[in-house]
Amino acid sequence: MSSSLSREQNTIAAISTGSGGGIGMIRLSGPESIAITGRIFRPQNKNRPLESLPGYNGSYGQFFPGEKEDPLDDGVVFVYHAPKSYTGEEMAELCCHGGSLVMERLLALCLREGARLAGPGEFTRRALVNGKLDLTQAESIADIISARSAQALGAAQEARRGALFQAVKRIIHRLTDAAAHISAWIDYPEEDVEELLLTQLEEILTACQKELGRLASSYHTGRLLREGISAAIVGQANVGKSTLMNLLSGEEKSIVTPIPGTTRDVIRDTVRVGDTLLDLSDTAGLRQTDNQVEMLGVARSLELLDRSALILAVFDASRELDTGDYALLEKIRGRLAIGILNKCDLGEGRADREAIARHTCAVVELSAKAGTGVQALEEAIRDAVGTAQLDPAAGMVANQRQLDCVLKAARSLDEAMSALGWGETLDAVSVVIEEALDALMELTGQRASQEIIDRVFENFCVGK
Repeated sequence: MSSSLSREQNTIAAISTGSGGGIGMIRLSGPESIAITGRIFRPQNKNRPLESLPGYNGSYGQFFPGEKEDPLDDGVVFVYHAPKSYTGEEMAELCCHGGSLVMERLLALCLREGARLAGPGEFTRRALVNGKLDLTQAESIADIISARSAQALGAAQEARRGALFQAVKRIIHRLTDAAAHISAWIDYPEEDVEELLLTQLEEILTACQKELGRLASSYHTGRLLREGISAAIVGQANVGKSTLMNLLSGEEKSIVTPIPGTTRDVIRDTVRVGDTLLDLSDTAGLRQTDNQVEMLGVARSLELLDRSALILAVFDASRELDTGDYALLEKIRGRLAIGILNKCDLGEGRADREAIARHTCAVVELSAKAGTGVQALEEAIRDAVGTAQLDPAAGMVANQRQLDCVLKAARSLDEAMSALGWGETLDAVSVVIEEALDALMELTGQRASQEIIDRVFENFCVGK
């Protein structure tokens, strides 16, 4: 390959799948992708060389290290022609068996024939440079790969389809129109350009502020979807906390016996309750005890109760609440907590449901032993953490970079509204509107610096 080509014009190659699976893939992108692949691949159908294949077509054959050597492996090559490819460039995807040695040797052949090893996220970065993706869509690729729940995956897929970009684009459009109208009135006073009425400008800024506020608030919910919610199962001894932990985790994480105080340390697991990911902890029963080990467990339970974002407070539905139960209710007052009336299979409940409801977001009846009532708990958790009303198609802020841009734009619009209230000139208002536009276009990548783009891609895996 000519040394005069820039780094962006080079043909890059990388392994794009993990090793050990049935199928592995080496991906190439750049002007020599198909030519390089053609030098190491012999199609089964000799009348259909790779160079003659239309885009989105594949060919079965064998990969050869050299003319007189035995084949390295057999597989399928798919070709994509610019600009109709993921990166917008000529591309080839070499599918072979998924052993690490096979893939490493096949990648080495591609590098020997003129490709260079791709950097982290370089395929997606080229898609961004070539206008196939905006910066928010590029970031969504990493979120799709790392998604740990159905809702997190759905939110990332909506971002990949451009939900956040479109939401920001609508704000940019309204602010651009307002800024253009102000500019025309300032620059061409001799022309018959109608002055933008202050009430109209306030309406535009208020609507944009409201949407930016919605986007900012979506970050918290999105973060819960991606990272999971720290949750603690708390309650007095022998109310069924460990049985509930085992039910939600799907395995015997906690020891269950009829003896109060069996759990003396915190048991942790990451579980999915419906579509919600919980970093769940089963804690020691809250009670007075002289046992030194159990006392330490109770102290840890109280500490975890203070730190957890969501509390699952368990009560024995088959008996009346006692002083220990009421003390727990006081501890969780004002917290994000769900009251769980367990052991509902033991007959008519006697626990004070109204007292529990006054101190929690919701009350759920279930039997952890029988495995009933879990769906009601799933719905209560979704409602409590705000994911039940989630609409990823409306656009969600997915990371701190995006949130910073939204907050920066919101602050600029706050300044614009204040300037209007103080009677400042419209050119002063126009300046802060432009600052808001800069922040929003930094979010989409339209005005993002090279440093910002580098930071976005530094955590991407090689091959994506």
